[in-house]
Amino acid sequence: MERKSRGGDHALLSLHHTMKAVVTFLFLLFVATHAEYRGRPYVRDKVCHEFKTMGKDDFRTMTLIMNSRKFSNATFEEISHLVHEIVSLAETCCADGVDPSCYDAGSSALSAKSCSPDSPFPAHPETAACCIHQGLEQKLCLAALQHPPRQLPHYVEPSNEELCQAFKKDPKDFADRFLHEYVSSYGQAPLPVLLGSTRNFLSMVSTCCISPSPTVCFLKEKLQRKTLSLLTLMSNRACLRLTGYGKDKMKFSYLTMLAQKIPSASFEDLSPLAEDAAEVFSQCCDSVAEDCIQQKLSEHTTKICTTLSAKDKRFADCCAGKNIMQNYFCISALQPAVAPKLPELQKPTNKQLCDDNGALHTRRYMFELARRHTNVPDVFLGKLYDASENVIRECCSAKDASTCLDSKRQQMGVELPAFLEKANQLCGQYNELNFLDFKNRLRDSIRQTRPDASPELLTQLTDQRADFASTCCPANSPPLYCVAQVTAELASTCKQGSCMLV
Repeated sequence: MERKSRGGDHALLSLHHTMKAVVTFLFLLFVATHAEYRGRPYVRDKVCHEFKTMGKDDFRTMTLIMNSRKFSNATFEEISHLVHEIVSLAETCCADGVDPSCYDAGSSALSAKSCSPDSPFPAHPETAACCIHQGLEQKLCLAALQHPPRQLPHYVEPSNEELCQAFKKDPKDFADRFLHEYVSSYGQAPLPVLLGSTRNFLSMVSTCCISPSPTVCFLKEKLQRKTLSLLTLMSNRACLRLTGYGKDKMKFSYLTMLAQKIPSASFEDLSPLAEDAAEVFSQCCDSVAEDCIQQKLSEHTTKICTTLSAKDKRFADCCAGKNIMQNYFCISALQPAVAPKLPELQKPTNKQLCDDNGALHTRRYMFELARRHTNVPDVFLGKLYDASENVIRECCSAKDASTCLDSKRQQMGVELPAFLEKANQLCGQYNELNFLDFKNRLRDSIRQTRPDASPELLTQLTDQRADFASTCCPANSPPLYCVAQVTAELASTCKQGSCMLV
């Protein structure tokens, strides 16, 4: 048992490096893109400096983390092959007295191996295009390849017993596999958060699996890591949304979510908070500052509580906690409120849409729409946001802007009510009912529209609809995945080319 403990501690220690080393390592990963201007010796010298500074174990661990993040759809075996080659190259060519040409020759061999038909490295659809090039151009092209971030995390935490069984069998392999699975699932979270969360988890396992009371130990440790675990999950979702949407649409997304949680608040109350949230994540998602996201989110939460606590009891209850990060998680988890009875929605005029404040008028209109349809999540309203931007871009530059806008309004007037009603019904039922009752309601609804469906087809259609709702109705749904699902649904219900929202 003592031997296993030391193995686990050794695996854990490879994460205990300074943030300065992480910053430098990040710089190292991207430095190859500038190699044309700085020269190959510069790249070799940086790699060797970091290999010697960090040590082989830390260098290997960071290589594993960064490549699991970069190639999020790769298998553990593919990442392991790549890590092995990178570390071997550094170990061989960074030794004292080795000819400087060693690194260049080794990196060329690594590129050639990437281009071979039976390459063991992570697959990428653009690898073949890179391999047409030669020399430095090929290396730069291959170095720039990466997978799109995972929209749906695939990491599922094993039971305590399964964790300890795998840990005791091989602590190093356990740590490697955990890092790959966890990092590839939550790779959009800020790097300091990701490193802190993985280090904390491995520390928990190495402590509790040799504890005389592992169940009590895990219970205590998981309670202590709750804030860090939630921060990883939440920041991954938010940064994924920022990556998929861009900063401007992120503002719209956050404004929509706030408007649906507290529809009694005004645009003037919520718009600055949405601006602030987008600024927080745009500053912190790619930052390697150790406390960026915690500090900025704490400041943002204070602004939310100062503005909204007196206007809504649910917000007041969330803001009453002593842990400000937990207060933010509480606010994020609030379900949409019941839509209040509000005056008839006034649409922006043609002149307003095409003036210098057109984007502001559109955002205000979307806010008013969101607070009147609180069960329609922003992935659905986002389609309307995109359509509105397309219309403004097309019509406001046309010779006869008013005629163009009037035509688009007429078309949207036909599509929008049915679209909102369908989304409101699906997500409203999902929010209000427990999942079993929701599925039964879905089955009954599908049976009415598809009376000829066999029991097997009925079950299949119900499961598909339920999966879609459970993934895309929550406020923090994966944006690109759900936008694609909504687009596919719209395309199946309208004639080719006739729908503005597709």
